[in-house]
Amino acid sequence: FSVACNLYLSSSLPTLPLTLLCSSFQPRKIMNLSSEHCNISDWLRLEATVKASVYMVAFFFTTFVTVIIITIVSQNSKLKKEVRYVLLCHHLLCISSYCGLGVVFQGMRALLANSPVLMCWVVFGVQLSVGEGILFTLALMAVNTYLAICWPLKSLSFVDSVKYRILAGSWIIIIFKNVCLFLIEGTTSTQVAVLKSEPLCPVILNGSAARAIGMVFLFFLLFIILISYSLIYQEGKRAGHFNRSNIKARKTVLIHLVQMGLHVIPTLVFIGLGKMCGLFFFALNMVLFGVFAFAQCLNPLIYGLWNRELQSKLYHWMCCQL
Repeated sequence: FSVACNLYLSSSLPTLPLTLLCSSFQPRKIMNLSSEHCNISDWLRLEATVKASVYMVAFFFTTFVTVIIITIVSQNSKLKKEVRYVLLCHHLLCISSYCGLGVVFQGMRALLANSPVLMCWVVFGVQLSVGEGILFTLALMAVNTYLAICWPLKSLSFVDSVKYRILAGSWIIIIFKNVCLFLIEGTTSTQVAVLKSEPLCPVILNGSAARAIGMVFLFFLLFIILISYSLIYQEGKRAGHFNRSNIKARKTVLIHLVQMGLHVIPTLVFIGLGKMCGLFFFALNMVLFGVFAFAQCLNPLIYGLWNRELQSKLYHWMCCQL
């Protein structure tokens, strides 16, 4: 969420600690099919150009939908008090910020901006933290849905009283973890190296400690999400197969799992194949990244406008605007 994934890494999930997995693979200079020497820097710059453009489109789309949903929620006193909508708005802000930071980081690489290494590390580190925030909010949304369905009476007052403390605690964990790893890896470089300008912005958090912690963090959150959805699905089956609401809920769970697969599977496939020069591997990288970016754009729709209540509020809001 390597440096076989150097470019892909900086644009990969969120959300995600999968970026740390990518950092274990270094880009390899190999001979292509025509036996000509391959310059990995040229391919990295080309990839950065394409990814910056894709991120730009994703940023405008996700920001547009995010602004609409947040506006609807903020104008409704009932929705503002519900935990699921607080988490949803927080999740959408993370997605929009992640895409915007992707534009900045990939743009610095594509333009060969000769930015100081420290600046590259900071931008990449912030993007990584926001990406982890995406996954963290998904886990909180899944747990909140499980509690609301399986423990409706006991969970309502408890969740409402601790929602902001849980969100604050989540960000404290993410920031503290990444700052500590940043300091650990940053101390291995001299002050001159940190302040030196680099055409292709390097990434940080490549060490074994960062990769191991990232893997644990990733799979722990995925485990929470999968367990929560599994329990929700089982509760829907227990309540009755022919209940329309239960059928809708089970369909929603399956759609969410497919959506998560679009985030995770492309990154895992890319890590397994490694990163090499050549048109075929460039095209494969772009396809995988395209699937990932498509999933990012779908997030505001699937987790937001798939909700019937938001759909009705959106229709009413649009009528008022017109």
